[in-house]
Amino acid sequence: MLQYVLAGLALGSIYAIASASLVVTFVSAGVLNFAFGSMAYFVARFYYFLNSQHGWPTDAAGAVSLLVVAPLLGIVLYGLLFRFIRGKPTLVKLVSMIGLSVALPPVADLTFGTQSITSAPGLASLSDQPFHFLGAPVTTNQVITYGFLVVVVVLGTAVLRLTDVGLRVRAMVDSEAMASLSGTNPGRVALGVWAASSTLAGLAGILVAPTNGLTTTGMTTLMAAAFAAVVAARLRSLPGAVGVSLLMGVVTDVIQKYLPPNSSFTAAIIPSIPFGFILIALIVYLIRSGSLDEDAGVAGPLDQAIKPANQESGAVSTDAGRRKGPAKALPAIPVIVIALFPLIFHGSPYWLGLVALGFCYAITFLTFTVVTGEGGMLWLSQIIFAGVGALATAQFVTLWHVPVLAAIFLGGVVAALAGAIIGLLTIRLGDLYVALVTLTFGLLIETLVFPLNRFLKGGLGTPLQRPSFATSDFAFSFLALGVFVVFALLTLNLRRSTTGLALRAVRDSEAASRTLGLSVLQVKVIVGSLAAFVAAVGGGFLALDALVAQPQSYATFGGLVWLAVVVTMGVRSITAAVLAGMAFALMPGVFQTYVPTRFGEVPAILFGLGAVGVARNPEGVVAQNAQQLRALVARLRSGKGPAPAAIDGTQAVHREDPTDRGEQRAGVGSTETGVEAAP
Repeated sequence: MLQYVLAGLALGSIYAIASASLVVTFVSAGVLNFAFGSMAYFVARFYYFLNSQHGWPTDAAGAVSLLVVAPLLGIVLYGLLFRFIRGKPTLVKLVSMIGLSVALPPVADLTFGTQSITSAPGLASLSDQPFHFLGAPVTTNQVITYGFLVVVVVLGTAVLRLTDVGLRVRAMVDSEAMASLSGTNPGRVALGVWAASSTLAGLAGILVAPTNGLTTTGMTTLMAAAFAAVVAARLRSLPGAVGVSLLMGVVTDVIQKYLPPNSSFTAAIIPSIPFGFILIALIVYLIRSGSLDEDAGVAGPLDQAIKPANQESGAVSTDAGRRKGPAKALPAIPVIVIALFPLIFHGSPYWLGLVALGFCYAITFLTFTVVTGEGGMLWLSQIIFAGVGALATAQFVTLWHVPVLAAIFLGGVVAALAGAIIGLLTIRLGDLYVALVTLTFGLLIETLVFPLNRFLKGGLGTPLQRPSFATSDFAFSFLALGVFVVFALLTLNLRRSTTGLALRAVRDSEAASRTLGLSVLQVKVIVGSLAAFVAAVGGGFLALDALVAQPQSYATFGGLVWLAVVVTMGVRSITAAVLAGMAFALMPGVFQTYVPTRFGEVPAILFGLGAVGVARNPEGVVAQNAQQLRALVARLRSGKGPAPAAIDGTQAVHREDPTDRGEQRAGVGSTETGVEAAP
């Protein structure tokens, strides 16, 4: 038993270092670092590059990685991103960090190499032999991990409690405005916090690599486990996060003593333990307080009073309902052009197949338009709903011999029920907790349900056949396009309906909506159901495109890449959904065909950087370009010609009469009626 406890304490110590970093960045910068796993991977990959690939001694490679590269990474990322999301709405912060988490691993692979590394050295020498403590073996890596935890906790507590630097950080936590008035520079404090956080991320990544492997999956598993401790500590309690981390590590290892080895049940239960901690913590807090909001009790009265003055709204013009003539038809042009792709690529089976895949992605990506764009909720489990749709379709077809299109519809109904339940359960949670709960739900389904052999079929999945009238890629692409158009029109109708008005009101202000007599619960359940249904239908079409329903094709963290692509284009735009789907399908093909193999990671980097850009451009690429085109069309119709160039060479932006503007709202989904309202 002691052996399991000691191993669990080592694992818990790694979780504790990671959760300590997450808590410090949240309480000081107001950001839950969803890119923590990617930052850990980058630093650990650099350490492996020095130590294993170039033969550097362990101490030299560790010192350079943790004392130079890791803090420098935090400083660079602060300059490029973190400083721009200070004071932004929660949705913008989360999406930006998710974009960074998507972009950073392929940057590391492009820089250091793309080989698969299933086992990596820690900070101990490979020649070190384990010694025994009360008869239980203890490795040098475990001792190093214990030591670093003690250093992090003791040194961190001493710095925060006894030094002037710690006083400034604590002042920032209590009230950034008051800290500024006392002479503290918030930017410098935040810069130091992110440098320290990046160092802790790199340390956790190097320590966990010998057991989890040096892979993005291993690092995201570390991040998810650290999230469990942070949620249990209500995002702000550093001692609580460390204590829960140690307990979680011990439970994870001790429980293996009583579970059957090499069984599928054990393989499913062990990774699910951190998510069980999240669910238990959330249930306890909801029972005690009735609600859970990450913004509760944050900042002082002065911060709340000046927040509108120092927060960039990121709002966009709300003139969609007043478009006239050519400007009103602009959003439909990209869809019409893309609808011609099957005809354009009819003579090339390879590109025609990618076009068909792009239309399937377009259907699926509309789920983000509904749940995030219209509902204002960041759900991170949409790819799981797509997987539910695919697997349910296969079951309906193979077991009950339901026609495949009817089976896709029934799969959508199954997912819609699950979406309604998730919407019901998250009604009392703030945006950040909603994101974490849906992420947890996705990981639990991926771990406990998808690996069942009735779905996995030994890794081969369940074969599916397309409808008899759409067996070719050419016919199937038009079938997928037709389904996308139907869903696009339904989304547009929802946006203009009474329910759509209620959605908009709830998205803008839940408190104000309640005073108007609107049911926030009803609205969120409707949004959750519709979004899950759309995702499931899209998942069914993705399975038809591949001719097989494979659970491993619907990994939760893969859904973050989907979200990054859609947000890059514009999360509220229907046109952006089809552009995102086509880009996600065609760009890898372009790079595989025309670009050297070593640059195959570039599309993922571009998609991630696009999501990072939401901090500066919340409406997305499509909406931004549409505004510029509408301004140009308006000037051409008025006979004034193109807008004059500014002194710095940029295009001047057309502005309306201030009295004709609609109300604006900050953050993702800031357009009142949607920038690209119609396909």
